[in-house]
Amino acid sequence: MRVTGDTGVHDPSMIRRPTGGYLMAHTGNDVALKTSTDRVSFRNAGSVFPGGAPWTTPYTGGSRNLWAPDLSFHDNRYYLYYSASTFGSNRSAIFLATSSTGAFGSWTNQGLVVESQSSDTFNAIDPNLIVDDQGRWWLSFGSFWSGIKMIAIDPGTGRRSGSAMHSLAGRGGGAIEAPTLVRRGGYYYLYVSFDRCCQGAASTYRVMVGRSTSVTGPFTDRSGNLLTAGGGTQILAGHGGVNGPGHQAVLADADGDYLVYHYYANNGAALLGINRIGYDAAGWPYLY
Repeated sequence: MRVTGDTGVHDPSMIRRPTGGYLMAHTGNDVALKTSTDRVSFRNAGSVFPGGAPWTTPYTGGSRNLWAPDLSFHDNRYYLYYSASTFGSNRSAIFLATSSTGAFGSWTNQGLVVESQSSDTFNAIDPNLIVDDQGRWWLSFGSFWSGIKMIAIDPGTGRRSGSAMHSLAGRGGGAIEAPTLVRRGGYYYLYVSFDRCCQGAASTYRVMVGRSTSVTGPFTDRSGNLLTAGGGTQILAGHGGVNGPGHQAVLADADGDYLVYHYYANNGAALLGINRIGYDAAGWPYLY
């Protein structure tokens, strides 16, 4: 679908607000925010931490650019998980902020959720929260290294619960990141991005999906290949003037599900993309 207004985004996450309209967070200085009344026209709405986020500087080398936020709304509160890192490093961390309104400057940092060191085999960026069919909270995350991981979250605090870490998907150290987990019908669908982000019009990012009847996996693609062994069914890749689409999120709206992502224009600008998700007779998602 066509979008207008302030549509320059990277790594977008969007929800429908209980009060109406839409709130989006995306990568940017102090975590960038946008709003929309109609899912078509977007306007800039400031940042999550207008005064900066000094607790992230051990991971960002002093940069205020915070990555890949994940927005959700539970128990009358907005939850925002966000990443602090530098490009190509797995000295990384995921933090949580909460707000009662979601507005610019209203967010409270709730602290560190999970971190990774250079000695670890995973990378603690690209968070995504899911509440499973039993009401349990889980956070998936990961980029490159040994792939996509998941930890349990305490619903009371939004912070990590226990020490277990599940492996959901991987490509033997290759390019996989940006997990998004959603439950539809009897399945949990895991969307990930393969290949190279952040190279402007030369980006080869693309969106893949697998599914499982269990939130912790194993996830398989349409052909039965395990996502932990490099599997994945492609549902979106570059076409025409849409280069390297990826870092997707799923917006559950009143009229159905929508894939929200960024792509690069031919001039290298990162822009917002939104496509309606359909499900075929076998329950596999596709895009309109």
